[in-house]
Amino acid sequence: MSEDSSVELVMLTKAFGETKAVDAINLHIPSGSYCCLLGPSGCGKTTTLRMIAGHEEATSGDIILGNQNVTDLPPAKRGTAMMFQSYALFPHLSVLDNVAFSLKMRGVDREERHARARDLLKLVDMHTRADRLPAQLSGGQQQRVALARALINKPKVLLLDEPLSALDPFLRLRVRGELKRLQRELGITFVHVTHGQDEALALADFVVLMKDGKIAQAGSAQDIFKTPNSEFVARFIGGHNIVRHEGKVFAVRADHFGFGKVPAKVMPARLEFDIQNIEYQGHAYNVLGAGADGQNYRFQILEEDFAPKIMGVGTKAVARWNPASAHALGQGGE
Repeated sequence: MSEDSSVELVMLTKAFGETKAVDAINLHIPSGSYCCLLGPSGCGKTTTLRMIAGHEEATSGDIILGNQNVTDLPPAKRGTAMMFQSYALFPHLSVLDNVAFSLKMRGVDREERHARARDLLKLVDMHTRADRLPAQLSGGQQQRVALARALINKPKVLLLDEPLSALDPFLRLRVRGELKRLQRELGITFVHVTHGQDEALALADFVVLMKDGKIAQAGSAQDIFKTPNSEFVARFIGGHNIVRHEGKVFAVRADHFGFGKVPAKVMPARLEFDIQNIEYQGHAYNVLGAGADGQNYRFQILEEDFAPKIMGVGTKAVARWNPASAHALGQGGE
């Protein structure tokens, strides 16, 4: 059985003066899972990550990794490793020596530390560039070297602070796949901070969406997308419209609306709007509209269902939806 690498936060709080950046959160991240801390700027996700790493002191509460309370331990004693946004590679050291550096500081002999570093470079497909300097590598290659360096001490938990933000969109997709593959192969817990909804949904087994220092919702990516518990979650995670019908508030997926000659008995609820913008996405069109209720709406219409002669910017349109297929948020939402 693999070693327990679960993370548990108990009433964890971080205050800066009178401001609570993280406000008494309780969270259990399952062992061996890929967790994304998600939310807007200033929600507390990075502060939470830094407290788990030991780079930020908790004001109160506990941090438990596996079966050990690490709240008061220094970073090197926690069994965690942190991969920073900037990668922070030593420019004068080769790729091999960058990865092996922490073992050198611990007194591991040259042959052993280089052997372990080469194994990790092979894992991230950088073994053929072991002798290069960081300046001779692309951004994606530097990212993989930084990942190998973070793994050299065999952490129970790997902490990643927006590791993909410096990459171009195409490379970001590729590296996302590599991170997920590595997490599966290593079997350890990854805790990854991001403000990108697509990134969190693509990577995470477990998503924690934060707002104002608190946890707005936590669960699987599928659960949070399909069953948001508030207007904030539905709007932030994207792909939904918030609609009101017969005194209730619903989240309805952008691709679950019908247009044109949709029978009222199939989709009995209707929404009138003015088309403000149309974006072609290849397989579908994204249509942005302003409703008569003053709200903005975004719809996704498959290419074969889109009627360009009828739907154009500046025209009025009607969208139909079925309350039975919507997710109720409760009176007033959040």
